[in-house]
Amino acid sequence: MRRAIAWARHCRSVADRAGRAALAALAALALAGCSATLFPRAEVADTAPVEPPAPAAEPAARASGAIYQAASYRPLLEDHRARLAGDTLTIVIEERVTASQSATSKVDKSSSVEAAISALPGISPSSFARAKAAGESSNSFEGKGSTEASNEFRGTITATVTRVLANGHLLVAGEKQIGVNQHVDTLRFSGQVDPRAIRPGNSVSSTQVANVRVEQRGRGAQAEAQMIGWLARVFLSVLPI
Repeated sequence: MRRAIAWARHCRSVADRAGRAALAALAALALAGCSATLFPRAEVADTAPVEPPAPAAEPAARASGAIYQAASYRPLLEDHRARLAGDTLTIVIEERVTASQSATSKVDKSSSVEAAISALPGISPSSFARAKAAGESSNSFEGKGSTEASNEFRGTITATVTRVLANGHLLVAGEKQIGVNQHVDTLRFSGQVDPRAIRPGNSVSSTQVANVRVEQRGRGAQAEAQMIGWLARVFLSVLPI
């Protein structure tokens, strides 16, 4: 009997220790999850470089032994400018957009009406001493409105030619990521470049690029500080005012 009681106590002690260990493990996992949620770490994404599409298979050209080869020819004295898929090009971002609008309207309207009866056949004129009517109305409206917006973006980014169109224009795309402490800034650019707009030094202004797409976003503590919390967004979405 004593052995049975001792064995039961031992089993209970082992179970209590196992339960406490399981609770400690769960608490550690919960704390780790809360720490990862409250203090997320912004990492620079490891993106692969933009590669040009593979060209269509063509029959192998016969080796002529000549110095000039049309497939890989580049003039000896030309500047190094992007013109083939895979070449790089420096984009000088010089975007500035300013718009303003104002409107003023004013409306005034006034009117007056007077009427009186002085005489009728068979009725004494003294009976019309108060037979008068008068009316007056006035309306006035004035309104003003103005709108103004200004955006400016400056910087540089080196893009890669992803495709050459039939007319010789270049489709370019590039991405730049900069990570400082717990914040990462990402800059993406894409557009269509006319080779004639490329400056000496293999650069082109963004104002001369067609179909421009510029995106700058941030990840980390600074970006989260500029966002409304999820609970505040819930209340703002349901409040009637």
